[in-house]
Amino acid sequence: MKKPILVTTIIILLSVQVAYATEQIPITKSGFMDNVIWNGKWTFYNEWKESTLYTLSYDDQKIMQLRMSHQGNFIYILIDAVSMTDYIKGSDRGIVCFDGKDDKSKVADDDDYCFGVALGNSSPFVLRGGSPLELTDHFTNIANPGVIGVAGISDEHDHYSPIPHSNYEFRIPIDLLGRSDVYGFYLGVYDSHVKKIYAFPENLTSTSQFGIPSPSQWGKIISPDKSLPEFPIPTVALLGSFVAVIFITRKAYSFKNQ
Repeated sequence: MKKPILVTTIIILLSVQVAYATEQIPITKSGFMDNVIWNGKWTFYNEWKESTLYTLSYDDQKIMQLRMSHQGNFIYILIDAVSMTDYIKGSDRGIVCFDGKDDKSKVADDDDYCFGVALGNSSPFVLRGGSPLELTDHFTNIANPGVIGVAGISDEHDHYSPIPHSNYEFRIPIDLLGRSDVYGFYLGVYDSHVKKIYAFPENLTSTSQFGIPSPSQWGKIISPDKSLPEFPIPTVALLGSFVAVIFITRKAYSFKNQ
């Protein structure tokens, strides 16, 4: 009698692990992302090849391909909205949000950032949490701190479909978010043709045109090999100099006391 209970328990635990795993997206390090051409589409064969691929799929058969990588001081993101072929420029838009501390706050605070751009546009908007206004999901607009966001229409170079569809490209400064190997993460693409947001995590898909869900509901970006955070060259050089000074000081002290 105990065996069926044990088997059922194992199945439930495995299901929970799978569900939890689907809310985590790995990110990889690249040495090629500084070659990206910022035009809102996959421009040449190798442009986004050196990046993590994560497929987002939905109950209505819509699919998006998410590619993500980091290099130097930036995180690079491509949302290839393969199924969104009935696009409307200026109305469709993509947004990505990061919880810098992954503290899963119920209300967006000042370590939560969102970056978005409308289809056909190359001027992204940047939002930061911490606002007391519930009407704006506790976010407020801030000046662009060096974010690139471009949204365009795919062409024959796209890897997933020859049919023109919407694409969203982002380059986000890591220093803005804070350097970490784990971030809270949300993605939303608004398809104005069906008046629906397609999101990550997938269960956050909604018909709300502007709503950003609570950071407590976001998924995660993780760096499995801990290559993120990358440290800027001056920091590495300073750390190396500090270690060298300690080593020389200890050697001198040891020699003096021989």
